[in-house]
Amino acid sequence: MKEAWKNLAAVESHPDVVSGAWVFRGTRVPVAALFENLRDGATIDQFLEWFPGVQRVDVEAVLNYEVAVLSIRAAA
Repeated sequence: MKEAWKNLAAVESHPDVVSGAWVFRGTRVPVAALFENLRDGATIDQFLEWFPGVQRVDVEAVLNYEVAVLSIRAAA
């Protein structure tokens, strides 16, 4: 998974930031927080309100990336 995410400009991972978890670039907000909040019924607008350092374009990039990955896997 680490290899797949490294080419996505919206996210980054550094061993000294949130224990190396994937975070939205320039923040300490884990990408997992997006999926957890969506799973629990939050909207993207709510997520952006709760995590003001995260940009909508980055959330959209992460979601679009995951849709593409899932589509590739489904086609295989």
